[in-house]
Amino acid sequence: MAFESLSDKLQNVFRNLRGKGRLSEADVKTACKEVRMALLEADVNFKVVKQFIRRVEERAIGADVMNSLTPGQQVIKIVNEELTSLMGSETTELQLRPKNEVSVILLAGLQGAGKTTTAAKLAGKWKGGKYVPLLAACDVYRPAAIEQLKINGEKQGVEVFSMGDGAKPEEIAKAAYEYAKKGDANLLIIDTAGRLHVDEEMMEELQRIKDVVPVDYTILVLDAMTGQDAVNAATAFDEKVGTDGVILTKLDGDSRGGAALSVKAVTGKPILYVGMGEKLNDLEQFYPDRMASRILGMGDILSLIEKAQEDFDEKQAAELERKLRKSEFDFNDFLDQMRQMKKMGGIGSVMSMMPGMGLGRKGKMPKIDEEQADKSMKRMEAIILSMTPKERTKPDIITPPRKRRIAKGAGVDISEVNKLLKQFEQSRKMMKQMMGGGKRRGGLFSGLPF
Repeated sequence: MAFESLSDKLQNVFRNLRGKGRLSEADVKTACKEVRMALLEADVNFKVVKQFIRRVEERAIGADVMNSLTPGQQVIKIVNEELTSLMGSETTELQLRPKNEVSVILLAGLQGAGKTTTAAKLAGKWKGGKYVPLLAACDVYRPAAIEQLKINGEKQGVEVFSMGDGAKPEEIAKAAYEYAKKGDANLLIIDTAGRLHVDEEMMEELQRIKDVVPVDYTILVLDAMTGQDAVNAATAFDEKVGTDGVILTKLDGDSRGGAALSVKAVTGKPILYVGMGEKLNDLEQFYPDRMASRILGMGDILSLIEKAQEDFDEKQAAELERKLRKSEFDFNDFLDQMRQMKKMGGIGSVMSMMPGMGLGRKGKMPKIDEEQADKSMKRMEAIILSMTPKERTKPDIITPPRKRRIAKGAGVDISEVNKLLKQFEQSRKMMKQMMGGGKRRGGLFSGLPF
């Protein structure tokens, strides 16, 4: 995640505070100085950092904190609240027109920010219910931009309107809007061209589109990995064409993440969504309070639950509960649980949202080798698929000769088969124990074989 380095540094500061029974003013000032350095290194805007530290210091030196029995926790609470405030406090949701009208979202941004992929992600987010999205391919300059949008649109099951690269962007946008009004679509998402840097030609092109199409929201797509440059771009776009909000992409990358902490404070424009991966479902609603919790290492259970519920099947869950109670949980169910985790982004994505998950002696979450974890899950899947239907249903019948056949079929050593069988049995016992409490606790995380 983009805030990994910042998160580590802040947790080190707070660990020192937790060890103190009482805090002096000097303790608070020292902690604030370290927080200030951590934020600046994360490429947060200098003026934003200055104001942030002043607010934290003023609150932390107050009597309520100094006289508290747990002053360290109080300071952490203050930093958490101020981080949330910095990023916007409340979640901003797009208010689209009634379903009998066409809502229009215009995506703008620099080249390489990920507008085309984000357009498809956004369409997938709004698809279903009362909205039928239509994607308009208005990037007529970048080679293969139109084809990329068509491919992603097809994956999302969303129609793409295109007039090739010979028409002007404003002509395509206007025609797409008329097409949407005559057809079933009631949400038009316009993908526009980017440039290597902000220039007048690009701004004028965006304005021409806004002149011929009734745009409801102009949303700026920013690459979180560009740090302070992203904030500068946001300011320039807002001044030239006016923007209503921001989508931050590549927030899962190895970047400093300062854009997320600066953009709202500098531009006044809310962060609407964040891109947390390359898959077309890796677009999350932005919740300032949840992001602050992630940065401070407190996890984000609410987002984790929502992520799980996207693929939640009530009948499947009820059937799983029944099997657990009757000790009928088998390798078919085990395979389903693994695939559910893969849909949620894998083990690393899940663990990053869980508070204190796997924390070591120094309070840090160990580095997760995503590639290795993915290979491990694929090996387990291959082993299970090499079993006969009867073996998957009744694992107890798997004898040494069967193990050798399964290992050969999966292309692994027999020790890998033994390891999986042991993990499966442990998971089954644990899940049965958890079901014994009378509450439904089965599901994805109970059967985690890691």
